[in-house]
Amino acid sequence: MVCSRRRVTPSTRCATPSRTACSPPGSTTASGVNFLFVVLVTQFNSVFQALLVLSAIVFSTAGVLFGLLVTGRPFDVVMSGIGCIALAGIVVNNNIVLIDTYNVLRSEGRAAVDAVLETGRQRFRPIMLTSITTVLGLMPMVLGATVDIPGQSVTFDAPSTQWWTELSSAIAGGIVIATALRSSSRPRCLS
Repeated sequence: MVCSRRRVTPSTRCATPSRTACSPPGSTTASGVNFLFVVLVTQFNSVFQALLVLSAIVFSTAGVLFGLLVTGRPFDVVMSGIGCIALAGIVVNNNIVLIDTYNVLRSEGRAAVDAVLETGRQRFRPIMLTSITTVLGLMPMVLGATVDIPGQSVTFDAPSTQWWTELSSAIAGGIVIATALRSSSRPRCLS
């Protein structure tokens, strides 16, 4: 019986022969952001507005770190990372709705400042309501509460809440910071 021993080098460590399966995680994220950028430029016909939407991801990431800092939780790559991805989708969607409303009002012939004010008037309440209700809905998980309905008791920091606390803290903190920064900066950037 002949055994062939293959020398393991960094280029042969991957179990599959495909190069894309061995690509570093950062390149996958960069590819996703580039694809999102192309879609946004196609939708808005404006590089500036696409960059404005993507800047919300930066704001939300700062919010994730703030939320984890306030709750005293570590940045766990798995659950906090999933929270970052989910949060990016939420804040990008809110920004798309805001900028699309602005573009519709501009296409109707309104002046830039008037369109910004009307966009704020139309979209501020729905965006704030969804942000507030999302954060309030996540608060039991942020606090690590476990509700035992048959036993009529509430306990905090049970072992089963450890993972979900990091995820919910990341999303709730990110929404709070991204909503505050978006509400103050987007109107100035659009006008």
